[in-house]
Amino acid sequence: MNAGGSHEGAPADRTAAGPRFPEGGAAVLVVAAAVLAYLPALSGGFIWNDSDYVTAPALRPLAGLAQIWTKPGATQQYYPLLHSAFWLEHRLWGDHPLGYHLLTLMLHAGAAVLFARVLRKLAVPGAWLAALLFALHPVHVESVAWITEEKNTLSLVFYLGAALLYLDFDAGRRPRTYAAAFALFVLALLCKTVTAPLPAVLLVVLWWRRGRLRWRADVRPLLPWLAVGAAAGLFSSWMERGYGGAEGTDFSLSFAGRLVVAGRSLWFYAGQLAWPFHLNFIYPRWSVDPSDWRQWLGAVAAVAVGAALWSIRRRSRAPLAVFLIFAGSLFPVLGFVNLYGSLYSWVWDHWQYLADLAPLALAGAALVRLWPWAAGRAGLAVLAVFLGVLSWAHCAMFQSDLALYRATIARNPAAWMAHYNLGLLLQEVPGGRSGAVAQFEAALAVKPDHANAHNNLGVLLAQMPGRLPEAIAHFRETVRLAPGVARNHSNLGNALAKLPGGQVEAVAECGRAVQLDPGLAEAHNSLGNALAAFPERRPERLAEYEAALRLNPSLAEAHYNLGAALAEDPALRPAAAIQFAAAAELRPADPEAHYNLGLMLASDPNRRPEAIAQFEAALAINPDYFEAHYSLGMALVQVPGKRAEAVAQLAAAVRLRPDLEALRTALDRLQGAGP
Repeated sequence: MNAGGSHEGAPADRTAAGPRFPEGGAAVLVVAAAVLAYLPALSGGFIWNDSDYVTAPALRPLAGLAQIWTKPGATQQYYPLLHSAFWLEHRLWGDHPLGYHLLTLMLHAGAAVLFARVLRKLAVPGAWLAALLFALHPVHVESVAWITEEKNTLSLVFYLGAALLYLDFDAGRRPRTYAAAFALFVLALLCKTVTAPLPAVLLVVLWWRRGRLRWRADVRPLLPWLAVGAAAGLFSSWMERGYGGAEGTDFSLSFAGRLVVAGRSLWFYAGQLAWPFHLNFIYPRWSVDPSDWRQWLGAVAAVAVGAALWSIRRRSRAPLAVFLIFAGSLFPVLGFVNLYGSLYSWVWDHWQYLADLAPLALAGAALVRLWPWAAGRAGLAVLAVFLGVLSWAHCAMFQSDLALYRATIARNPAAWMAHYNLGLLLQEVPGGRSGAVAQFEAALAVKPDHANAHNNLGVLLAQMPGRLPEAIAHFRETVRLAPGVARNHSNLGNALAKLPGGQVEAVAECGRAVQLDPGLAEAHNSLGNALAAFPERRPERLAEYEAALRLNPSLAEAHYNLGAALAEDPALRPAAAIQFAAAAELRPADPEAHYNLGLMLASDPNRRPEAIAQFEAALAINPDYFEAHYSLGMALVQVPGKRAEAVAQLAAAVRLRPDLEALRTALDRLQGAGP
């Protein structure tokens, strides 16, 4: 911005220094620089909550598009235009992330070009330099490389388009221009309500240009904008609390606490802009204590700086205007409004994306005025390479969930969400169980009231030899923290059923799970398991497994457990075989299902070949499966011409269990019997 503002109807451009590029040429350079800097982002995948934005399967039909607009809660946030864009994008390129990344990058580059157009309309020196700074600044990588933040790039295009048209209206007072500008502002709000401060920003810009505001010409035209922006902001805040989970003890700050957060956040964002190193996905969440006078320094400094800039407004209104626009644009994310992201950190890089426009405009103007070399061709090249390299490197963090969480933890070991999510990833990786346990434990060390971390850690520990008591302790804590969640009681019941003397309590916990959620198939299955310790309650046990399968016919574990229960009665073995067959079909990599199906089939001489095939399938999955070797050997003994193969299988069983003298004797007899 220039030193004292310009008079109404200022010339289109007044760049004081640096090479002069044609408008189109400058735009091409900015777009090309942005594309080069963000090339690594194009190879990235979906991360963290992208699945909440890349249209959910239930919303993909045409009827889903109507729900996006008419049903609050159908999407993560009520940004219907944004989610309509995602809906259309899914029609175009489905679940392939490249298309989303390309569009987000083009929107970011387009926003940078629009930013330059707005600054040129305002006759701000260094307009294209400011646009280049915005396009390449590494603090904006999060907004461009993270598909979810298409809401930032798309809303900013509408925001800047609305600003540009409103400045045209301010010069010519054409109603059509006003209507078009207002329409673009509404579209911006429908993508992200952080754009709500635009009318206030325009008032500051008009004051900067003229030194005063006129009610009729300046304020009154923007009153509808202010009203719509305020309504959108209030509705978004209500949605964040009611549907986004932004409520509870983690968000219960006093007003003094919110002032403390706002003061520190303001300077944090300014610092990120001035020194874009050590950027992270999740920053440490500060402990807020308004009784500590030191925590008020940020808020006091903000007031002092504002007062100092007000005192020099007659010499230059630009610094005060920039300060007001920067702080005002950040207002929705400074802690005064509950936002779900505040659960993890008070500050996020993508929250400052829009607010950075004003200080970068000032930086561009200051560079061409005070340091003309920076706006020369050599200076621009050095600046572009420097920022571009930083952005290029920062893109690596957003390549995948694994890269994201590991980099976040390396820079912020207290990022409990990253530990927890990394644990979820590792528990699905072969051999990753111990690493997952370590990550869940690290998450709980920082946030001991994380119910899901206790639950997932309990599930893993319950599968490890000798660690069942620890698992039960974590399940108990899960139930204490979230007593109304049926699955938590079910998991506790499952673990107690394996503990000597814990069967009575296991039945109680699983019964509680069924009461809380009668439609949860897993709870019925768990109750059936718990009832297995009480033979007199066998009919109830069978009924619970059957109830589980009515609710979820694809629940392989319930098929397996029902088969095991039926197999206890020799007359019901054919029915048990049907259940084991269903389990094996649903879980073909489960050797237990194949083995038990083989046992059921082996009792029928006519189905012995099928039984042999099932034993062989179990051994193909687990070559060290003692029971499968033994049962296969005994089945082969009954098949003419298969004695040698039977001997081989029984020999394998002996190698696995050399302590079984009877098995060794049987093998010796079989070997001595001849072919």
